[in-house]
Amino acid sequence: MRSGTISLANAAETDALGAALAGVLQPGDVVALSGPLGAGKTSLARGVLAALGLGEEAPSPSFSLVIAYAPPDVLTPVWHVDLYRIDEPGELAELGLDDARGDTALLIEWPERMGVALWPDALRLTLEPEPSGGRRLTWAAPAAWEGRWPPLRS
Repeated sequence: MRSGTISLANAAETDALGAALAGVLQPGDVVALSGPLGAGKTSLARGVLAALGLGEEAPSPSFSLVIAYAPPDVLTPVWHVDLYRIDEPGELAELGLDDARGDTALLIEWPERMGVALWPDALRLTLEPEPSGGRRLTWAAPAAWEGRWPPLRS
């Protein structure tokens, strides 16, 4: 597994990274978005969804847990998942993530709530706010992402 960091100075750079990720995202991919509240997980997901063609700003799935997007609204089927309110990994079965993954990309916020159930081929992205107002993204890319990540210089 390869890893590295990317500095994101502002919201525009977070959106640009989301757009670059959208350009390499495929059905069956899992992107695990970790970080504290307010770190930019939803902002990065919104950047991906906007680049895939979503016309309006994507809402946070904090209360619904899963928001599904499909063509023609987006180029690639994507589920935006927020596991913040999941208390135990056993609750995940009700969401149907395994079934959806066959033909859908998954953007999962709070993936640590999955415990060992998180797929080993997931791209792991951790966002942390920096005192300057930017964000630092730390990434870990398994072999499934070879040649696709990082889409920008790290």
